[in-house]
Amino acid sequence: MNSKMTSASPTNAKATRQIVKALGEEPAFKAGDRVRISVRYPVGHYRVPIYMRGKRGTVEKILKPAAINNEEEGFGRNAGSKGFYYRVAVPLTELWPGYAGPPQDRLVIEVFETWLERI
Repeated sequence: MNSKMTSASPTNAKATRQIVKALGEEPAFKAGDRVRISVRYPVGHYRVPIYMRGKRGTVEKILKPAAINNEEEGFGRNAGSKGFYYRVAVPLTELWPGYAGPPQDRLVIEVFETWLERI
């Protein structure tokens, strides 16, 4: 018998196999990641307030389980695809450059994954 064939046992084969998750099954960001909220102006109502678009913050928490993007669902465009919402903390100095309060003051908002960009 060939030595190459005998060295691969079922245990070794399982160890080298990797499960590939489908798009949207795993969060794209993790707590502590620095992000920017996208700047876009789609027609209709969207959950991200205009004053938050373009602002930078930090992901505080991933809201699990994955959920349907209710913005797209409201317009009949979702087809059941899911993603994650994230709790993002934005420093008040990011919202108001002249803010004179304590530097740790922040606004916390929940944002759907498609609105976030890694910075």
